[in-house]
Amino acid sequence: MAEDGRAARRPHGELVADVLAILWQAEAPLTPQQISDRLGRDLARTTVTTILARLYEKGTLTRTREGRGFAYAAVDDAAGLAAGRMRRELEREPQRDLVLKRFVSSLSEGDEEELRRLLLETGEGE
Repeated sequence: MAEDGRAARRPHGELVADVLAILWQAEAPLTPQQISDRLGRDLARTTVTTILARLYEKGTLTRTREGRGFAYAAVDDAAGLAAGRMRRELEREPQRDLVLKRFVSSLSEGDEEELRRLLLETGEGE
């Protein structure tokens, strides 16, 4: 509890991460109410709906009509979302070669080896 007696607010990013985790575990699209129930928190009805609408607008989720509302599903898993963020950051940078060079030089030896293996594996599939 906060000093004024109200429950301490969780960081917004944490709630978004929890919503995504629920959707990644789900076997079918979920409604905002189903997600809210699985979160197990006392949230305003609109809180989860707003998060879902924003994630849908960003292309992170798909939605299908379910009664008078929508059911949502994740477009990609956590690794896919991270890869998409990395790709978008790279696309914004005019000096892509420099960004890639700095990225690779910052990797641990194990991660660098894994990246080399993946690049070779991808090149063989062409």
